[in-house]
Amino acid sequence: MLYRVKYFYKAIKNGFTSLRTECEVISPLRLLRCARNNADDVYKYNKNAFQLIGCVLILCQTFYSCSDKKKPINYADDIAPIIHKNCSKCHIDGEAGPFNLLTYQDVKSKAKLIAYITENRIMPPWPADASYTHFANEMVLSNEQIETIKTWVEQGAIAGDTSKLERPEILKRELRLGKADIIIRFPEKIKVTGNNMDMFLVCKLPYELPKDTFVRAIEYVAGNKRLVHHVNVHLIQFEDRKKRNVIEGKNWVNQDQSNSQTIHKELGILHDDGTYPAMSPSVCNYLPGSQFSFYPKEIGGYKLSKKGALYLNDMHFGPSPKDDIDSSYFKIYFSPTPPKRPVQEFQMGTLGIAPVEPKLVVQPETVKSFHIKADIPEDISVLTIVPHMHLIGKKFWAYAIKPSGDTIRLVRINNWDFRWQYFYQPKTMLHIPRGSTIYVEGLYDNTSNNPNNPFSPPQVIMERNGSMKTTDEMFQLIMTYVPYQKGDEEISIENIEP
Repeated sequence: MLYRVKYFYKAIKNGFTSLRTECEVISPLRLLRCARNNADDVYKYNKNAFQLIGCVLILCQTFYSCSDKKKPINYADDIAPIIHKNCSKCHIDGEAGPFNLLTYQDVKSKAKLIAYITENRIMPPWPADASYTHFANEMVLSNEQIETIKTWVEQGAIAGDTSKLERPEILKRELRLGKADIIIRFPEKIKVTGNNMDMFLVCKLPYELPKDTFVRAIEYVAGNKRLVHHVNVHLIQFEDRKKRNVIEGKNWVNQDQSNSQTIHKELGILHDDGTYPAMSPSVCNYLPGSQFSFYPKEIGGYKLSKKGALYLNDMHFGPSPKDDIDSSYFKIYFSPTPPKRPVQEFQMGTLGIAPVEPKLVVQPETVKSFHIKADIPEDISVLTIVPHMHLIGKKFWAYAIKPSGDTIRLVRINNWDFRWQYFYQPKTMLHIPRGSTIYVEGLYDNTSNNPNNPFSPPQVIMERNGSMKTTDEMFQLIMTYVPYQKGDEEISIENIEP
């Protein structure tokens, strides 16, 4: 609150020995200082001068008493909403966070650490530039929220009335987006050899149900988030009469793209007569740091045949210096109705519909830019935007230009982080008109100054026929979408309920 006071010495009879025009102040403290300085001009025991100073003291006391009565920051009212929205989803049993952040005691025990990493914007991790584009369920703290956390810690991390907060078991259930209808697990844990090399598997997880049904969503839950780099999942639909035993064959084999037919036979994914079953592509995907979410109702979904299998044509474990294990699994969410608007996908760049230009080769001690361009032949409503690079990626920028010349902002990442690769979703379905052109620009840093460089000294790093090895490079923009319908722009993707 600000005050502006003007007074004239003439107005106070016999109050001052000299005449000044005015004294103007804008706060109680400055008002007091002004009065004090001018009091030197009053006669030693002048009554009116002391009355003026007395009024100023009362004004200051009132102002600062009101400030002192401001309610202290507490966990229950002020901190829990911030933590639960932005931190708890990762800091929960089985997720990426190294410790839980669900309860007051959880958060209080890490209070100083939380204040430090939020003030320095180390956490929560959100690589996308929020000044360029906002996304659904984005984890970006405002300056006010950061200051609230800092002040809470400085005030002693007061608890408040925690009895009104949801119990941890209820919060866990909400954070995990409800209960799955079925869970499909690997029959045994996968052993990862500690040889500091990438490991690629092709896997099959069979299932058998009482009858055909429909699926709203399939969620992959990584058992070892430190090792699992990415997973691409397709859905195999066996014909009941053509497949007697869905569990025959191996559960996984080492990947060998040049001999896919042998892999398929070893996994037992062919019908008994040797024909291939129907397959729904890309029903589930995973990247480091990605968070599962539902699409709006009536968007996406699949038919789930009575007999079938989840087919992981690419399960990538990053290099590990020691032997380790993984026990990942899948959560299946049923739907009472068949899919009305199936989701489609395209990717640009590496292995995509448009090439990387120039060829993705980065010489040692070089920083180099690359770009991708693709025209959009139909009106689409975008659901998910997925940028992808490897270790020497530095910057990523994607946007679309409409036929009218207007720009549609997609995503910009100013400091690429291989460990945090999100499936970015617009707040509402994003319409890209037919005839638009999508542009993607990327910057790669293959110098000794790049702490993420996998080689020391730097070596030539390039795209190698779609190789997904961590030490090779990729440059992709992957987008999921549905054909546009009028009104799609009004459909929210924020906080979709199970």
